[in-house]
Amino acid sequence: MKILITGGAGYIGSVTAAKLHEAGHAVIALDNAEREPVLPDGVRFIRGSLANIATLVGPDEHVEAVIHMGGLIQAGESMHEPEKYWQTNVADSLQLLAGMRTLGITKLVFSSTAACYGNPVHTPILETDPTAPTNTYGDTKLAIDHAITSYARAYGLAAISLRYFNVAGAYGRYGERHEPETHIIPLALRAAAAGEPFTVYGDDYPTPDGTNVRDYIHVADLAEAHVLALGKLAAGRHEIINLGNGHGSSNREVIAAVNRATGKELVVKLAARRPGDPAELVASNAKAAQVLGWRPTKTLDDMVADAWRFMRG
Repeated sequence: MKILITGGAGYIGSVTAAKLHEAGHAVIALDNAEREPVLPDGVRFIRGSLANIATLVGPDEHVEAVIHMGGLIQAGESMHEPEKYWQTNVADSLQLLAGMRTLGITKLVFSSTAACYGNPVHTPILETDPTAPTNTYGDTKLAIDHAITSYARAYGLAAISLRYFNVAGAYGRYGERHEPETHIIPLALRAAAAGEPFTVYGDDYPTPDGTNVRDYIHVADLAEAHVLALGKLAAGRHEIINLGNGHGSSNREVIAAVNRATGKELVVKLAARRPGDPAELVASNAKAAQVLGWRPTKTLDDMVADAWRFMRG
């Protein structure tokens, strides 16, 4: 299959491009990244906006499916600069959907997010649970999920939205290069490498050790789910599927894993809770197993060790 990945030069995009390439698919990576991307040989790179798909990728390319990963992802920033998120994540995504119609592309896998659920009513979180985002980032992703449902109903679009939980780890030479970095595992690894203290926000949550609990998923497992999703698309149907390990790890457990991977002992500084930070976010991955035939294979220690190898080069 010939597949276009928007955001294909990013962290998850590059790993997904590698996995698709290994599976024998022809891959085009579309991204507006300024720096030179790290992609497998044989993956074509196009620099540009996802909103311009119809002009950047012509009908002669015969693209059969889109994996839409392009967009902005920082929840905190989204609350201070909402216009950027509504423009990029919603307006540009609607242009992408229009461009797909122009090009006759009828298959879509969308990178959605656990942020659509907001503060969960229970854990593990089911795909049928209420959606009540607590930030603009989650609002914009949920808006596109709704738009995709409408397009499936009106135009026969075959679509799956994969709601990611906390993605971590690396896959060979493909890993996290975010600046600024906001994710706990690379931040903790950076602190360990520099011999600096690492801040934990809150140790009085109603969890076993008092710190936040999150569901971490290895980026290679996540990418494999996209490969499987391409084979499960059905015309006129939009499925929502959670992607997570199905169990949570606390901030203290992450720190212990960082200590094991680095052979160092992180100095932990405690700070007050961050507003709106839920105590626990854990996915049910039963639907992913049922619909995609997917199960995660990597542990938290695998994720941290792979990220540490990538960071050291």
